[in-house]
Amino acid sequence: MKKVQMKGVVVPNDYKDVFDWMNKDSFSPLSIQNQLDDADGEDITLEINSPGGYVDAGSEIYTALKEYPGKVTANIVGKVCSAASWIALAADHVAMSPTAQMMIHRASGIAQGNVDDVNSQANALNELDQSFVDLYAKRTGKTKDEIYDMMKSNTWMNAKTAKANGFIDEIMFENEAPTVVNATGGLILNDQMISKIKNLLHSESSDDTKPTKNKNEKPKTKGQSKKDLSLLLWE
Repeated sequence: MKKVQMKGVVVPNDYKDVFDWMNKDSFSPLSIQNQLDDADGEDITLEINSPGGYVDAGSEIYTALKEYPGKVTANIVGKVCSAASWIALAADHVAMSPTAQMMIHRASGIAQGNVDDVNSQANALNELDQSFVDLYAKRTGKTKDEIYDMMKSNTWMNAKTAKANGFIDEIMFENEAPTVVNATGGLILNDQMISKIKNLLHSESSDDTKPTKNKNEKPKTKGQSKKDLSLLLWE
């Protein structure tokens, strides 16, 4: 059975290079589709530790998993939050480590523009909420009102709570003593940050192909570029 790694932030395909350059764990629709193509219809196990991420990218991944012809088992090994939680529920069987955490919440976003633009964004978020309510309710057998209340409360669940609520099928190593681990946060970059980083990457790439005007001038190292990056992000 092949393993499909889902570690870090759920990102769009064109953001993946930025996260890779920053040495931050991430996965995208394309990176998952490539692993599914390599599996070639064999049964697969998803190994998931993710704080969630971008909804559109998560939707692509969820759809790809539902369409996959082989059996899909999800092993939640760290945390599975937000978009990652419903990606996990695309699996035929969901197992969770006794030290892992699951979190569900309402959709969030940033609105900009006039009152019509803001109302349109609010409507879009409400429609997303209803999609997630339907998905969670179907998986768990809970009522839509019960799920909606859980989402409004930003509900965190350990393995026992997730199983009791119907989100997972199995607790991994249930007859073994669990190992305690610490959780860490993920990095979500907004569009402005992504744009700044891409400009820096483009500048770095261009500098590699240009002859230096000053013979004593040294090309920027990756460390120098990352220092520039930190200044850009905190302007």
